[in-house]
Amino acid sequence: MLSVNLAHTRARRLVLLSATGLLVSIGVTPIVHAEESHHVRIAVDVPYPPFEYRNADGELAGFEIDLGNALCQRAKLDCEWVVQGWDGIIPGLLSRKYDAILSSMRITPAREKQVRFTDPYAMSPKVWVARRGSDIDINDMETLKGLSVGVQRGTTQDNYVTERYADTLDIQRYATAADVALDLQSQRLDLAFINYPVALDTLDVDDTNSDFVQVGPRINSPESIFGKGNAIAVRPRDKDLAATFNQALDSVYVDGTFIELMEQYFDYDLRPASRK
Repeated sequence: MLSVNLAHTRARRLVLLSATGLLVSIGVTPIVHAEESHHVRIAVDVPYPPFEYRNADGELAGFEIDLGNALCQRAKLDCEWVVQGWDGIIPGLLSRKYDAILSSMRITPAREKQVRFTDPYAMSPKVWVARRGSDIDINDMETLKGLSVGVQRGTTQDNYVTERYADTLDIQRYATAADVALDLQSQRLDLAFINYPVALDTLDVDDTNSDFVQVGPRINSPESIFGKGNAIAVRPRDKDLAATFNQALDSVYVDGTFIELMEQYFDYDLRPASRK
């Protein structure tokens, strides 16, 4: 676990807020932006463990679910989670199916033309994963020729392999990262290019007993593809909502809540450089 000195710790308890299973953390001073609470629908792509998934009881859980609940409590927002596939997550926002996206979305130049982003709250690298013993060299284009790689459709991982490896690898695109992992496990893929935390959660890539290993270094550049970090997306005109989320993000960083949540799910630092 990370060794981070927190300014102080807080006792807190969790209560069930609504039939949606939304949990909010109480016991801290909320950020009040209006006399009454506002209903905000937040889209999330499930499954994407450990960021978002359904637990054994079928309820939404994960790092970003907990973070979103904390932000909504701080901002005095009545929030509702909406499950939406990644392919349609930005179109759904623009067509007003929901009001925000909190689902490991990277700030990229292309997306900034469609949505308004908050400040980044996290930064997680991408990794190549292969079956142990495959001896794949990700830097040797000749040996990569014709091998298959799985990516989640419409992600920065998809953009990266399309730009760099379209003439070399057989790119297979999937609706979810879980589907990518499943086909790698079933030996229908030679490689997967996925988010590092997802690789840890679904394929145990850092476990010496795992059948899968990282191939090559973790990747977070170039910024033109991978962006500036994960952020909350809202519609371009909703600058007030973005500002509200930014103030709530500042609050959970300042009092140590973000680090407490992060340490429940990760044993490495997920904070972007701007937050350290």
